[in-house]
This record gives sequence, C-alpha cells and structure tokens, in this order.
Amino acid sequence: MSQIETQSFKVIKKFKEVELRLYPPVMMAEYISKKPGSGFRKLFEYISGNNNSNTKISMTTPVHIKKGTKENSMAFVLPAKFKPKNSPIPNDNSLELYQGKSGFFAAIKYSGYTDESKEEEFTDKLKNILTEFSIHFSGQPTILVYNSPYKFFNRRNEILISVNYKK
Repeated sequence: MSQIETQSFKVIKKFKEVELRLYPPVMMAEYISKKPGSGFRKLFEYISGNNNSNTKISMTTPVHIKKGTKENSMAFVLPAKFKPKNSPIPNDNSLELYQGKSGFFAAIKYSGYTDESKEEEFTDKLKNILTEFSIHFSGQPTILVYNSPYKFFNRRNEILISVNYKK
C-alpha cells in the first residue's frame, strides 16, 4: 500500500500533551456550508479530476474540519508539490482554493472516531494547558482527522489552534 503524504510541520516545543508546531504555507481546497461534515464528496471529486486541468491529485492527511455556530468547513491539504501557480482550479464554484499561511499552532492528539464530545473535551483541555503555560491562542479550533472512516484501530485525530509564539 502506498504511503499517503501528511501535511508537514516542525515541532518547536512539547509540554504536557501539547505540541507547539510551526506549519509552512500549504495549498488547501475548502468547502464551506451550514451543515457540519458536508463537503467530502465535492472535495473528493476535485482531487479525482473535477478541475480545470482534469488532474488527479493524491489524497493527503489530515482533513481539516472547522465547526462554527453559523458556518462549517472541510478542507483537503494538497500535496506539497502544489503552489499557487500550479494548483488545478476547481470546476465546482462551491470550493475555494487558497494558500494557507505559515504560522504557529498548538495541537493535542486523541484517538478513536471523533465526535462532538471528544472535540469539546480536547479543545477545553488544550485551551487550559495553553492558559497554564501563558501561551495566548486565538481563532476557531480546527479538528484534524488523519484516517479513513474504514480504519477502525489506532485512529489519530487532533485539535489545532493558532497561538502567538515568538521563538
């Protein structure tokens, strides 16, 4: 079985169960809707060739999920070889293609299938640890899902939040 490319980052510091990470810029394809968890099919069609150059794009991990009170999003990370100038444009106008900015983020891992109670529990835990270590965070947390729904054991999920950090 071929290896799936994973979004790169550099671990800057570890404390308790938290990793402080520096993420480089990366190309993303995103679907925004009012319904949580929607968009996978549209994103999958995009990487399967539903784009301006009919290019098949390899699946990567993780899938980025944001849940808000009014909007939710799901985003796929494009392989590292894609940059703003060579990324295929989605044929589906409901998808947005953009380059995510480089930045510092804090992450906490958890296993099993993700659900609302785990997401809330680990978001609270992450925020409490950051507060304890006087690390300022901002923005909406992102749920990172690394595994296919068909993988039943050793699943990996994370909560990621932007932090103000100076080396």
